[in-house]
Amino acid sequence: MRKAINLTKGLNLNLRGGLTDVQPAATVVPQRVAVTPADFPGFTPKLEVAEGDAVVQGQPLMHDKTYTDIKLTAPTGGVVESIVRGERRRIERVIIRTSAEQTAPTIIKANSGNASSVASALKASGLWAMMRQRPYDIVPDPTQTPRDIFVTAMDTAPLALNPATVVAGKTAQIEAGVAALAQLTSGRIYIGVAANSDFPDIKGCEIVEFTPLHPAGNAGIQAANICPVNKGETVWTLDITTLAAIGSLMLSGVADMTVAVAVTGAEVERPQVVTTCPGADIADIVKGNIKASDIHLRYIAGNVLTGIPEGLDGYLRYPYRQVTVIPEGDDADEFMGWASLSPSKMSVSRSFLGKFLGRKFNPDARINGGRRAMIMSEVYDRYLPMDILPEQLIKAIGAHDIDKMEALGIYEVAPEDFALAEYADPSKIELQKIVREGLDYLRREV
Repeated sequence: MRKAINLTKGLNLNLRGGLTDVQPAATVVPQRVAVTPADFPGFTPKLEVAEGDAVVQGQPLMHDKTYTDIKLTAPTGGVVESIVRGERRRIERVIIRTSAEQTAPTIIKANSGNASSVASALKASGLWAMMRQRPYDIVPDPTQTPRDIFVTAMDTAPLALNPATVVAGKTAQIEAGVAALAQLTSGRIYIGVAANSDFPDIKGCEIVEFTPLHPAGNAGIQAANICPVNKGETVWTLDITTLAAIGSLMLSGVADMTVAVAVTGAEVERPQVVTTCPGADIADIVKGNIKASDIHLRYIAGNVLTGIPEGLDGYLRYPYRQVTVIPEGDDADEFMGWASLSPSKMSVSRSFLGKFLGRKFNPDARINGGRRAMIMSEVYDRYLPMDILPEQLIKAIGAHDIDKMEALGIYEVAPEDFALAEYADPSKIELQKIVREGLDYLRREV
């Protein structure tokens, strides 16, 4: 029997530009793909390729300096066109120009019944880096054994594609992935799904149903409501697409890196799903599908709450399988600006008519207000379904008070868990940035 958890805290943003058909409309073969080490917190890259090298799918591009067997691999075959570096020669991304004719991908054989073999295969294939560890929200430390593993098979972010539809028909791969991960934990494997979904029962794991109210789709939120992380404990989180890729690796020796990407947003002509590969060029993903207008646009790799503004010349970033296009807003000219009482204004505040109209909105990227000191109004708590005190935790992080951070639940959280609270925050505080800095500080000092 499935367990059901009813979450009442949260909010689903009612935005224009959502999907009407979840079936892939086209296959996009990008001209370029990029692998960005910054998308993998806790991973310190060291290159294994040089500009001009030919690579095949699954070939290592870089490895971690501390744990050298953890790799980031090429999502497709081609030639390393450029290695982009930033300050102090930090590796920002490796760009691959794809080849029209793909050679055979790298084969990695693994014994799914042996923990050492499973771990080695996941590290070599790049799939290890696609999981996350709590505490710290980083690539899992291979010296730590997870108490439990939490898989999310739902995505409640604005305009997101339901990942359960993407893996429909892949029960064999999912069960193979569960069997492999079971070798790496002495605890349980949980899969979180939307309430009343038709997601099948999976051998070797426990299915837990959640109210589809954002941020219930976050794996960390699900873990906090199933079995919270305490000090001294470690858990892993991942999504169902990654789990299916792990199963594919165990069954065939090749991780299925194909991704279904939702192209959404009010400025998209035809919101649709396209099939492509991780790190694909955004220009290729949205080509011919943007409304004709003279306003400035923001191209987001991901959703409007946690996504990364990449621009039309950017790339799909991990872990996102969504591209959102909205107005930038820097060229907007409206009477009274953010204080306008126009019914087209989207807000959680009852001061605005849009709160009561139940209509779909087309927000732009402006913050609509000014940053100020934190207002202790308990607004964060209304949008964070975890048993913590979020306002006090943010203050403790700002003060670098490690004892209070630990007591207030820092080990349970990740930046994405605060994204909805950041949207509703009247003080316009960058909560996700603060949480990321707090986790990094704690990891360095403890």
